[in-house]
Amino acid sequence: VQLQASGGGLVQAGGSLRLTCAASGSRVSINAVGWYRQAPGRERELVAAISSDGSTNYEDSVKGRFTISRDNAKNTVYLQMNSLKPEDTAVYYCNAEIDSTYLSSTTYEWVAQRADYWGQGTLVTVSS
Repeated sequence: VQLQASGGGLVQAGGSLRLTCAASGSRVSINAVGWYRQAPGRERELVAAISSDGSTNYEDSVKGRFTISRDNAKNTVYLQMNSLKPEDTAVYYCNAEIDSTYLSSTTYEWVAQRADYWGQGTLVTVSS
């Protein structure tokens, strides 16, 4: 199973970006997902989350500007970021609980597992 975050870049203040978090692998299914960010010298913080049933939550500073959504058919979660501010500059990470199955090399049966994965970070830079 792999989880990949993408979509970061350089944008001017007031602009928009859409981040993508995609899971790949055989027989995978994404459950709850969180988008985190870490600015230089600061701790990683959770900015948005979406549950398996689609309910969402946002950190106060991004409410009304960021929207998290999911496409279950594509095992993908998006973070639409509008009205970006310089203080949104950070490396953004996605974290997902993923259900998958693998073929056991001992029993030769499919085994179900649930685990937590991090995508690699994607850098968002907002210039003033």
